[in-house]
Amino acid sequence: MKLLFMGSGRFAVPSLRVLLDSSHEVQALFTQPDKPAGRGHELRSPPTKELALKHSVRVHQPKNIRDSESVSLIQELAPECIVVAAYGQIIPKSILHIPSNGIINIHASILPAYRGAAPIQWAIVRGETETGVTTMLMDEGLDTGAIILQESLSIEPDDTSRTLEDKLARVGADLVLETLRRWERGSITPIPQSGMHATFAPRIKQVDAFVNWNHTSVEIERAVRGFIPWPVAHTTLSGKKIKLWGATVIPADESTAGVTISVDRKGIVVGCGGGTCLRLLELQAEGKKRMPATDFASGQHLSPGDRWGE
Repeated sequence: MKLLFMGSGRFAVPSLRVLLDSSHEVQALFTQPDKPAGRGHELRSPPTKELALKHSVRVHQPKNIRDSESVSLIQELAPECIVVAAYGQIIPKSILHIPSNGIINIHASILPAYRGAAPIQWAIVRGETETGVTTMLMDEGLDTGAIILQESLSIEPDDTSRTLEDKLARVGADLVLETLRRWERGSITPIPQSGMHATFAPRIKQVDAFVNWNHTSVEIERAVRGFIPWPVAHTTLSGKKIKLWGATVIPADESTAGVTISVDRKGIVVGCGGGTCLRLLELQAEGKKRMPATDFASGQHLSPGDRWGE
């Protein structure tokens, strides 16, 4: 089939790669505009753009996919199908009905669970033990389209959003090829979603990652893993922002939430809600590099009784 691919983030890269290597013709990539990144604020291209250019595929980066120029271009290309993965923009009604075989979205959850922009992060933060990938036929709603295929995947106890995203991206790549194969043959019928069982995964904000030490150590540890690599779970110490890159739950008889209990070669033990404890393993002070907890504690002159989150 003649395809357009719409995708921007890491999750989309394996799917684009397998389509470029397949018998399908990828006519063009639509992706987000280059954005400033790092301390130098140099423009950085989406990873899908870099891959597309290596394969001499046309790249379009509209600020708004809804604009008349983008719609006209897609009509001119007349794709048989559009594949969407982690694009970052909502596809408007004016585009939905252009491809003769519809628009297939690759979503990183088992829909109708975790509809929305951040299904991978929220699945970890909320303590799910299983997630997966869904291919669906897009409609005007937010991840409400009829389900084509699904594949489940376990969430491991040490998974971060980055490691889980990479696993799901590989699953998504295999699933989209199988989806297109069956779709071309007409051997599969999309199944409407049940809105009654839907859950949501809203876009992540910085405030979501601020540690509430009144939460249990299990909840905080999940937040640490779930918000890697962005925005990273963070707290304050002596009024300065501290990012938490690694932590583990440890047994505790009792503790005071947000108070340093001990500092040793294994890390920094901090009290959490419900009398639980968390050992911090890797931290990053504002403007500094990530470092092991013991080095951080030495540099900050940390002592038992010091409070976090103030």
